[in-house]
Amino acid sequence: MHVQEWLETVPAVAVYALVGLVIGLESLGIPLPGEIILVSSALLASQHGDIDPVVLGASATAGAIIGDSIGYAIGRKGGRPLLAWLGTKFPRHFSEGHVATAERSFQRWGMWTVFFGRFVALLRIFAGPLAGVLRMPYWKFLIANVLGGIVWAGGTTAVIYYVGIVAESWLKRFSWLGLVAAVLVGLTSMLVLKRRAKKAGQKVEAAEPQVS
Repeated sequence: MHVQEWLETVPAVAVYALVGLVIGLESLGIPLPGEIILVSSALLASQHGDIDPVVLGASATAGAIIGDSIGYAIGRKGGRPLLAWLGTKFPRHFSEGHVATAERSFQRWGMWTVFFGRFVALLRIFAGPLAGVLRMPYWKFLIANVLGGIVWAGGTTAVIYYVGIVAESWLKRFSWLGLVAAVLVGLTSMLVLKRRAKKAGQKVEAAEPQVS
């Protein structure tokens, strides 16, 4: 079955719930393709009259804010042993190099790492739990979390939705290409971040003997 035809058979309520759930779990610290799901759903909303882009954006925003808040609480309670445990469960995402890269971002940018981390796949997973581990004051975290969730989730939904409206005639014939493009963009960004994190981890390991 054609991808677009299959997506159109999914009830709108299920789309809202799926977007909120996936983005919430990703923000909590579980490696999931939240951005890809959001982009794909926004494209679908531009062609599917039953899906309200406002409700879709609100669902994504709520999932982002709630997920990050839960991640913060878990990180604050679990501390660094939690990061070590996550490293054993998700070594490709919570490796020492990735953690070091995220932690340096927090040391440099503070609460703004939570805000701008929404737009970076790696930091979107780390921001909540690591802010809790580093015991960032909750009021600072909450401000950055809410603003970042609104700008990223709402902004992404609006931009992709209106791009889909403008290109509606093209997407009706080649809608699957839009979804493939979204997947490729997400995978490419993740690969670039992984490569940078790996290099950062190697630099940290190389520097350790000199420090000791």
